[in-house]
Amino acid sequence: MKKIWDGIIGLAIGDAIGVPVEFTSRQERVKDPVISMRAYGTHCQPRGTWSDDTSLTLALMDSIIKKNEIDYVDIMNKFSDWILYSDYTATGEVFDVGNATSRAIMNYGRGVNPLECGGICEYENGNGSLMRILPIAYYLQKHSDLTMESQMHIIHNISALTHRHPISLIGCGIYIKIAMNLLEDKWSLYEAVEQGIRTAVEYYEKKVWNDVYVYLRLMDLSAFLKLPDNEIKSSGYVVHTLESVLWCLLNTSSYAECVLKAVNLGDDTDTVGAVVGGLAGIYYGLDKIPKDWLDVLARRQYIEELCEKFI
Repeated sequence: MKKIWDGIIGLAIGDAIGVPVEFTSRQERVKDPVISMRAYGTHCQPRGTWSDDTSLTLALMDSIIKKNEIDYVDIMNKFSDWILYSDYTATGEVFDVGNATSRAIMNYGRGVNPLECGGICEYENGNGSLMRILPIAYYLQKHSDLTMESQMHIIHNISALTHRHPISLIGCGIYIKIAMNLLEDKWSLYEAVEQGIRTAVEYYEKKVWNDVYVYLRLMDLSAFLKLPDNEIKSSGYVVHTLESVLWCLLNTSSYAECVLKAVNLGDDTDTVGAVVGGLAGIYYGLDKIPKDWLDVLARRQYIEELCEKFI
């Protein structure tokens, strides 16, 4: 289960690399590419500071640790502690909160059922559930006796806490299936991704979830990977995020190259960096992440302690 450290710290590093240049354009990144961990920038944070992506990932982990199960009320309580009291933050400050996530937590505070808190409208398909769902891959790996239906039910419910539209649920389903393949350590990187996409898509097609076809480009993976970067968008839309993540992951050959390629796409750099950092961390391993990045990662010991307890 060493891969818990690999994936979660990989996610936090990708997040921290992207934080200083979030919302900058691709043109800006071409002129001034990110080549290592930076300080300040967009959110005026010190080097190694991660954002809401990692905070909510850690909150989800902490809930599973303390409840030893998936408890949607407890997860939302911990999400609320993050936004209200700065729990699970890198520096004691909450910044860069997604609108859909904020609304969902407010809904919960008003007494809405946790599984009905997330937005259901098509315009509420940001990447706010995709960015924090990686711990579920480890949970499902441990509970290997669960049926495909039960696995997808859990993935969809975790997303629905903040994002309930099928497009968001499907994005999380594809991502977790890919992550679970990587955790098995028996596939090549390309095979793990291709098989993960196929498994998820077949499930959604059988269920007649027609929204799966917004991910159509991923269904011909070899052709998708040949697309030039000007056809890859890195916005906060969940489809764009998943596409850019897989395009970067499969068009690079190391953790550092992968994360830097993702961040230098510009726009939603912290989330794209975090989501791809989790997968790249699992595949390449913690020992392949540059030491100078690890050395400045905020609250690294705390993250490592959570990973230890999560086992």
